[in-house]
Amino acid sequence: MSRYNAPFEIHVHGQVVLRPDAVYDQIQDALRPMWKYAGAKSLADGAASLYEDEPGIEFDPQEHLLQICWTVNGDEDFRQTLDEVCMSLNDLAERGAALEITFYDTDFDEEEEPPEAESRDDFMLLFVGPNPAAIMQVQRDLLVQDVVSTMERHFDGAELGGVVAEIDKLFAQRFDSLVDSLEIGKPPRGPGGNNGGHGGRRPRHLH
Repeated sequence: MSRYNAPFEIHVHGQVVLRPDAVYDQIQDALRPMWKYAGAKSLADGAASLYEDEPGIEFDPQEHLLQICWTVNGDEDFRQTLDEVCMSLNDLAERGAALEITFYDTDFDEEEEPPEAESRDDFMLLFVGPNPAAIMQVQRDLLVQDVVSTMERHFDGAELGGVVAEIDKLFAQRFDSLVDSLEIGKPPRGPGGNNGGHGGRRPRHLH
């Protein structure tokens, strides 16, 4: 599949801790949409990045760690590829993780374009995890990191406990709403019709 004239260079970056029982064949299958998109016939063939100084796609079986720093030529249809990969990685992930995706507009030349022209560069974060609580946990941690980093320009870190607590409340409400929506339509458990509460594990810090 030739993509030399593709409008974007797409960079995928992130680390995913996998279940201890995850094996290479499962990882190859989960990442199949990515390496096939690159025109490869296997993960080993497609693991190399467009740029030699990037490590590409690596799996450390000792640490159960999938590391991705990989660039491919592509178009907007790569977003569907990412959706498929994330769904598959959810089944292999030990805990929540974020993947950073950057689309670089290869057709845009700042020096040659008129002043009003804008590039089609884009950035997105995708999340994977074994369950919604794990995904919300990494979302929460990233948001706290960003908010605290911004506010520490004006306040001491010790003053920001209330801000972090409010963020936790928002995620706790979102998690509870999600669990409640999943419970709708489920038949009651046990003779008393008590389903034992949410039955889900709330993310850490979300008290």
